[in-house]
Amino acid sequence: MANNAYIKLVPSSNKESITTDEVKELFQYYKETTSKTGDQVDWKYNEPAFPYEIKETHEGKNKWFYLHSNNDRYNTILLGIDQEIIRDEDGSERQQSYIQLTLPETATFGDKGKANEFSRYLAKKLQGELHLFNGRIMYFYPRK
Repeated sequence: MANNAYIKLVPSSNKESITTDEVKELFQYYKETTSKTGDQVDWKYNEPAFPYEIKETHEGKNKWFYLHSNNDRYNTILLGIDQEIIRDEDGSERQQSYIQLTLPETATFGDKGKANEFSRYLAKKLQGELHLFNGRIMYFYPRK
């Protein structure tokens, strides 16, 4: 059975909606910063930090993509973008965007660790609300 984590973009987040291209740009920035960290400590850190290739299918264009690794410790992580309708406390409805990270049945423990790491990174960058694989919630946005 697949496991899911969600990064919800709440009204206090940096953005109210996001595209798959913007998520890919965040991963590109992640790869750049981890390679710079590796340069500082004189260690090739970019491969262990991001052991995946970003792949997108024709059916998933602008809706979802996946991270695939040829490393034996990692396999696949799926990422998708969608929206849901939320009812606020005052009764009004609004659309809320979210990023879904899915670990398929073929995912390894390494995939789960990296998915947790990536979800926290994305939630922190976007100042979102992170619903982890274990059901817990982490808040990365300024709360009132």
